[in-house]
Amino acid sequence: MPLPPAKLDLSLNSLTLMLEKTSTFQKAIEAVEALDPEAQAILVDIIQKRLKQQRRDDLLKAVAEAREAYAKGEVRSGTVADLMAELDD
Repeated sequence: MPLPPAKLDLSLNSLTLMLEKTSTFQKAIEAVEALDPEAQAILVDIIQKRLKQQRRDDLLKAVAEAREAYAKGEVRSGTVADLMAELDD
C-alpha cells in the first residue's frame, strides 16, 4: 500500500534531514582525523569537559524547575502505596 502524499513528503524531509546530519557528522570526523594525534587528544578533552558542563547545566535547570514547582505547591509527597492508590482512583 503506497504512502499518502503528505506522509511521503514528511518521510522525504526526514530522510533529507538525516542525510544532512550524517554528512555534517562525517565531515566533522574527517576534520578531526586530519589533526595530529596530540590535537585530537586535546579536542577529545575539550569535548568531554563541555559535555560534563552541559549535563551540570541541565541538572541545575531541572533542580531550579523542581524548586519552583515545590514553591508553587505543585509537588506532593507520599509513599509508593499512596501513588498506586491515587492511580487506582
